[in-house]
Amino acid sequence: MTVNAVRLNHAVLFVSDVDRSLDFYQQAFAMEVVAREPRAHAAFLRLPRSGNHHDLGLFGVGAQPPRPRGALGLYHLAWQVDTIDELVEARSTLVRLGALTGESSHGATKSLYGQDPDGNEFEVMWMLPRAAWGEFEHSAPVERLDLAAEAERWTGVRTAAELVPKDAS
Repeated sequence: MTVNAVRLNHAVLFVSDVDRSLDFYQQAFAMEVVAREPRAHAAFLRLPRSGNHHDLGLFGVGAQPPRPRGALGLYHLAWQVDTIDELVEARSTLVRLGALTGESSHGATKSLYGQDPDGNEFEVMWMLPRAAWGEFEHSAPVERLDLAAEAERWTGVRTAAELVPKDAS
């Protein structure tokens, strides 16, 4: 028997300064603060189109040395957008915030990479329509992303609703 999960519900990050991190996630993702818990130095945020109670929790732990890249633990979180056009907009936002650290094509997904003020890494990704996965059904290459070409090909195509197959139970 296994855990019958349908998706990751939320993530919680330890951050050095909750207010600084709130400012970043509000500017980057337009997240709304849904709750604050001062005793735990915590805040809980929701994405604008989310039906979830909260998508991200931030717990302030004070200044600490950064964890070396490649150390054991979480590498990054991935935030999915609905259209390739939103990925183009996300790139502009991350550049404006000085948070963009890379971009790549993984075949079925097109990805941007960034980091928050504490160095927590994240991905903003768009997934091809399921019917277009083809050879990428069971592979995830790391290739150069030509975002302009992908946007020209896929503009207006929405894929976030394809997250959970209708016949899943």
